[in-house]
Amino acid sequence: MKRITLTTLLIAIFCFAVTAGGYQVRLQGQKQTGMALVGSPLSFGASNIFYNPAGLSFMKTKFSISAGVSAIMSNIAFQKEGSSDVFRSDNPLSTPFYLYGAGKIGDNFTIGLGIYTPYGSSTSWEEKNEDGIPWPGKYLIQEISFFSVFIQPTIAYKINDKLSIGAGFIYAYGKVSLNRALNYNEDSKVELEGTSGNIGFNAGIQFRPTEKLSLGVDYRSRIGMEVKDGDATFTVPTMVSGLIPKENKFDAELPLPANLDIGIAYQVSEKLLLALEVNWVQWSTYEELSFTFKEEGDILNSTSKKAYKDSWITRLGGQYTLNEKFDFRLGVYYDPSPVDEDYFNPETVSLNTIAWTAGVSYRPVEKLSIDLSFAQLNGLKADKKLLDEQGNDTFSGTYNVLTNIPGIGISYNF
Repeated sequence: MKRITLTTLLIAIFCFAVTAGGYQVRLQGQKQTGMALVGSPLSFGASNIFYNPAGLSFMKTKFSISAGVSAIMSNIAFQKEGSSDVFRSDNPLSTPFYLYGAGKIGDNFTIGLGIYTPYGSSTSWEEKNEDGIPWPGKYLIQEISFFSVFIQPTIAYKINDKLSIGAGFIYAYGKVSLNRALNYNEDSKVELEGTSGNIGFNAGIQFRPTEKLSLGVDYRSRIGMEVKDGDATFTVPTMVSGLIPKENKFDAELPLPANLDIGIAYQVSEKLLLALEVNWVQWSTYEELSFTFKEEGDILNSTSKKAYKDSWITRLGGQYTLNEKFDFRLGVYYDPSPVDEDYFNPETVSLNTIAWTAGVSYRPVEKLSIDLSFAQLNGLKADKKLLDEQGNDTFSGTYNVLTNIPGIGISYNF
């Protein structure tokens, strides 16, 4: 029983970090966000460092700077199976950001640097619902947060007027923390904290066979985030303190999945631009999760099957240029959950999601653009279950998620 309890606890810390709906954050450019987060076939200046480095070659100006931030406001509702009680999350505000700069060197080369946050969010369940009933999932998760920063120096090469290639080296840094109750007594709990860093790459190609048509392919590599000597602090009663050290260290590793983006954009008229993109998120690399502890490893070490599946996200977006001052954008996309139906945790509330987006850019002067975006993610209501190692149903219920994400950015091109 102790081993099962601790295994469930440890799974929680990293499942959250990799879930697509909660969140693999593609909010790395407000203009792209307004168009359903389509980016691979477009060239919107320095923000192409994330979406497709090859697009840097098609910048219309010599230099481009872009910065922005979004606010993720997520609300989760859960109704336990066989009960009418509803419990809600009380999530803190998450604020993914980006900062890019790019400049042309001669006629063919463009270099740039991006700092952005493609993974990260927070989930916090209320201790009691409106009727004063304690949160039944407190032994699985009470609060968890994950934060990551990617640093990407980038170079693009324009082969000719129609074709460009680009690539960037990525250094990824992540930090995660978790707090949950233990079922020994009311005061029992555990706090886990860890950091990780590793490298990867982002590479793309963009082809423009005509003035109106643009095709783009971008690949962001898998990055294995390995925690070494993470801190585990246990608060437990005296009767089990001899088995579980108050202070401990642990190692663990999880994959941040590779992404393949394929898109097409068409300038329908002087004012209207339409774009379609498909993202292949290779979650199937996340087969299992293992933990190794420095002390009492025979009791605490664990390996858990995850069996995530790849997901295909379809995005459709458009931009309408009203005049020299204003651009307006709309988009819609469908994001299926990669989580296995038998291993659905309340800290990994990733449902099949339908989202719509909108955006506007205002240019008060010729070189400056103020970019606003908004995305609403509707997680489709679904019944989910969590099985233990023996196949027993341990936590089942109905989940519903609504997420609102406003964003603001500025772009300066000169």
